[in-house]
Amino acid sequence: MSQNSHGDDFALSRVPTEARKHWFGIAVQRFGQVSALSQFLLGATLGYAMTFGEAVLAFLFGSIILEIVIVFVGFIGQREGLNTALLAKWTGFGEVGASLVGLAIGISLIGWFGIQSAVSAQSLDTLMPGVMPMWLWSLVFGLAVTAIVAFGFKGMQMLANVTVPLFLILVAWSIINELSRHDLGELLTSPAPGPTMSVWAGTGIVAGGLIVGAIISADMTRFNRSTADVVKQTVVGVTLGEFVIGLAGVLLAHAAGSGDIVAIVTSSVGFVGLLIVITGTLKINDWNLYSSTLGLVNFVSTAFGKNLNRVTITVALGVVGSILAAVGILAKFTGFLIVLSVAFPPIAGIMVAEYFIVKRWRAELETSRAAGELPETSPRIVPATLIIWLVSSVAGYFITWGIPAVISLLISMVLYIIAGKLGWVRPIGSAKTQKSVPEAA
Repeated sequence: MSQNSHGDDFALSRVPTEARKHWFGIAVQRFGQVSALSQFLLGATLGYAMTFGEAVLAFLFGSIILEIVIVFVGFIGQREGLNTALLAKWTGFGEVGASLVGLAIGISLIGWFGIQSAVSAQSLDTLMPGVMPMWLWSLVFGLAVTAIVAFGFKGMQMLANVTVPLFLILVAWSIINELSRHDLGELLTSPAPGPTMSVWAGTGIVAGGLIVGAIISADMTRFNRSTADVVKQTVVGVTLGEFVIGLAGVLLAHAAGSGDIVAIVTSSVGFVGLLIVITGTLKINDWNLYSSTLGLVNFVSTAFGKNLNRVTITVALGVVGSILAAVGILAKFTGFLIVLSVAFPPIAGIMVAEYFIVKRWRAELETSRAAGELPETSPRIVPATLIIWLVSSVAGYFITWGIPAVISLLISMVLYIIAGKLGWVRPIGSAKTQKSVPEAA
């Protein structure tokens, strides 16, 4: 069951003990995911609206929230060795709910994959004008990432080992270059250059910026060897990513008096600035495609009973996402993807509540885990979960105060625990678990 000979990266099975990785390598990937260009942009946004001290507090509180979510969801992924979409079957959602989780993950992340491919294409076109049209750059960038992700976790680790240090060097270069023209003491104590924002609002932006990545953290932590490793990689990866890159953006915003970090780095360090944009996008885009693939493989397995090859789906999604980016269609769907993102926080709330508190299917997971297999059956549909998921998602969409993503997550947890205690978490029907050997492409 745990064979990985087809390159499926255990998309439909548990990650066995011998395939687990050292925590530091995974921490590098987590750091690469957090320290992307978006984090740089987030830092500049906060720096333009806050003092340096206020921005530090916003990053601190936001990071704590994220790390709590990542650690608890990550614990489940590490213990069970299962990715998010597959794990959902036995953490409250049942077969139908898990297929919807996989579909939501697949659509959302392939959309962001295409959008970020287009962003990098613009940078490449600026870096090398006239070499090829922007649509072709979109295809080249998207297909390059696709080729890396096709190699699975190993290929992504190799990418992280190159792009993360390079990104840090480039960021350091831009900071030194820009800050050398200013007095550091003044930047640390100067007022916000633009319209002010509260620390609480800043905390919400920090937490919301990576909440989807936190919720699919099982995709990464299933390769960890222990729960202690999950904590170590989360603290190191997230804390350094948020503070090193985020606060660098804050300082640059104060130095330039602007929140447009791309304009800042490209105008101050030119060629190096464009490389920052490209490397900063590259490392997060591989995870967009990887988790999208896992989500859709699980959706097809559940909905149609076909266990497709992960590499085949990776190539297909990568090509589709790259083509959509090339023709400019995905830019029109950003609003839709943002709306779709409200469905993610309740997924984590329900999974954590089920696994650690309600424990309706915990025993089945533990028994099968001892044999290195999946449970023989899964609940077909759990109506209470689907209702709670819908209610919590709608609440997250309409709530405009506090941190909506965190509030919707907490609402889903509370509602699920109440439903569990009242005996309302009851499945309708059961389904035999599909075998994990992929079909030929």
